[in-house]
Amino acid sequence: MIKRLKNATPKILVVGDVMLDHYIYGKSDRISPEAPVQVVEVQKEEDLLGGAGNVVNNLLAFGADVAVASVIGSDEAGEWIAKRLKAKGVEALLIQEDRPTTKKSRVIASNQQIVRIDKEIKKPISKESEELIVAFAKEGNFDAILLSDYAKGVVTPMLAQALVDLQIPLFVDPKGKDYSKYRGAFCITPNKKEASEATGIEIVDEESLRKAGSLLKQDFTNVVITLSEEGMAIFEDTMHKIPTFAKEVYDVTGAGDTVLAALGFGVAAGLKLTEAAHFANLAAGVVVGKVGAAIATLEEIEEYEKSLGVRGAEEAIKSFEEIEKIAKRLKAKGKRVVFTNGCFDILHLGHVKYLQEAKKLGDVLIVGLNSDESVRRLKGESRPINPQFDRAYIVASLEAVDYVVIFNEDTPYELIKKVQPDILVKGGDYKDKEVIGSDIAKETVLIDFVEGKSTTKIVERILGDRAN
Repeated sequence: MIKRLKNATPKILVVGDVMLDHYIYGKSDRISPEAPVQVVEVQKEEDLLGGAGNVVNNLLAFGADVAVASVIGSDEAGEWIAKRLKAKGVEALLIQEDRPTTKKSRVIASNQQIVRIDKEIKKPISKESEELIVAFAKEGNFDAILLSDYAKGVVTPMLAQALVDLQIPLFVDPKGKDYSKYRGAFCITPNKKEASEATGIEIVDEESLRKAGSLLKQDFTNVVITLSEEGMAIFEDTMHKIPTFAKEVYDVTGAGDTVLAALGFGVAAGLKLTEAAHFANLAAGVVVGKVGAAIATLEEIEEYEKSLGVRGAEEAIKSFEEIEKIAKRLKAKGKRVVFTNGCFDILHLGHVKYLQEAKKLGDVLIVGLNSDESVRRLKGESRPINPQFDRAYIVASLEAVDYVVIFNEDTPYELIKKVQPDILVKGGDYKDKEVIGSDIAKETVLIDFVEGKSTTKIVERILGDRAN
């Protein structure tokens, strides 16, 4: 599934409340003599895109072609947002009105948020602003529109219904108890608490979940209710649930933004809603394992899916460019990368035990696999027995193997340069011989083969049986 999204660049419009998240970090070890409050000595300040801006960040991380339409003020915060979006290459319609840009300032001392200061006006935007946003959406040839409503005044009933009328798949992260302004949207994504409040049905079990979802389904083409640690419930023609993929939860900030972005991106890229929900669930699992309003890249999601044991073998087969990025990211996380290579023509016990021993040496095992042309040059025109994709798929299916890369050269030297492994593994028959790539790897380890096990001997036995 992730592989299908790698080259997808759907054009997606985000409409909603873009705001500035301002963080003030410091330390506090005394109480003010002026009042019974903490004194914070500021050490660092940071500005980030917040609200609908976090949806934009998630879409960019997935590789989408993103545009955004919002209303900001003629102030320093609005100017910062405009410059930030431009720097990210995001097409933006930022209407400036006589209202301050929404800015949330958080004071954090000793990893604890002490106070949040909000500067905002929640009044609805003007009719003229509504019309400009609708015209922008109509003329942009978008594959999907994501409505990120933080109840700051941008998403008015008129604007929401005008976007529904465009007949472009509209995904909504709703706010408030009254969802009538979103009626007719392609998909709505409340969490369990929001769905309970909107329907008046307290969701406590499967039956109440089904009732709440079915009630919402009367007004929307599809409903996806996020259930925190219980996963998601998807209401299309029927209800079905998918489990959560979160292994560790550090911070749920921005998880709703990630789900909205992933669902919209997935469907706009050609996935079915259930597939997009699976993708969104994985993305959310990555994000809640980070601190703050985080994002998840396709590579991180793919790695995370693999760590859960739910990725397909085909998704573990990588190009030179892909494996270079993956290896750099793994090593940046402190992972020990192991590399080995071979033809792996007819997989046998010797291969499997060899790869199992190689994996024990580190955290991630990358296998270089000789292409068909390479095998023919090394072993003659009668080899390989199995074509390169078949061999790569079978090797990638082994539990010990994390990634497989097909190389066309006689040696894997150029591939080893890309991977820069911590440990290079070769067979015991290389004792007292030069090991290609040993000048690049931090360490070279030789592993003895299982005696009597080889593809050549298997082929000879087959040919011998035929002769008899």
